[in-house]
Amino acid sequence: MATTAGPSSDSHFYIKNVDERSVEERVIDDWLPITSSRTAKWWYSSFHNVTAIVGAGVLSLPYAMSQLGWGPGVAVLVISWIVTLYSLWQMVEMHEMVPGKRFDRYHELGQHAFGQTLGLWIVVPQQLIVEVGVDIVYMITGGQSLKKFHDLVCQDCKDIRLTYFIMIFASVHFILSQLPSFNSISGVSLAAAVMSVSYSAIAWGASVNKGVQPDVQYGYKPGSTADTVFNFFSALGIVVFAYGGHNVEMEIQATMPSTPERPSKVPMWRGVIVAYIVVALCYFPVAIIGYWTSAIR
Repeated sequence: MATTAGPSSDSHFYIKNVDERSVEERVIDDWLPITSSRTAKWWYSSFHNVTAIVGAGVLSLPYAMSQLGWGPGVAVLVISWIVTLYSLWQMVEMHEMVPGKRFDRYHELGQHAFGQTLGLWIVVPQQLIVEVGVDIVYMITGGQSLKKFHDLVCQDCKDIRLTYFIMIFASVHFILSQLPSFNSISGVSLAAAVMSVSYSAIAWGASVNKGVQPDVQYGYKPGSTADTVFNFFSALGIVVFAYGGHNVEMEIQATMPSTPERPSKVPMWRGVIVAYIVVALCYFPVAIIGYWTSAIR
């Protein structure tokens, strides 16, 4: 008589594969700050994602709207939100798509798809381009913000070069990088998420307070066909740049606990949904209200 596997067979297979992880893999997991602690809650995913996605790019969205116009601009915002959320869902699902294996880092997923060597060469250079580029942008932006704050608070003080403020900003990041695990920066990430929401609210709130300008025009800026095309694609780039964060998605999910009954994708996806609602509340008002009041050219 034929027999069927019991309901716990998948669980035993899952646990067996985890137990068979090599000693080297376990040592690496315990040492790396990303995977040394897998006790994160679903709301950690929320503010980690808000911090990773909402950045200085949100303040450029009104300009992007001015190059796209009402119809295309709103359509691009909505489509970008949906497409990036869908791609994020795919990554969440792929984190544990192989039984007993967790793709804790982005390049591991590339290696699974393209092979051990080719996967590294395809993924890592692109990661480095994104990470180094973003680091440079935010080092400069952070330094400029500190300098602006210093100049406003202490107008009679001696002028300090921007370079020193960038170094101060970098030094703080260097200190934070010494924390033992990814979960250790949860408080910092929460504060950053609150600040992201705050400056987005300040941006659209200031626009509402300022009101619609008397000389505002919503038509396309006169110019050659080439200028219009380049401005259109530049605006698309601005919108796409605003939806970052996917490059650290695997690392965020790596901090989530996982069992056969409740895999890590459950709390992770819950956090992503909350994060994307917050992202929409930040991006859409800034883009639409900013364009409505000023139609920045």
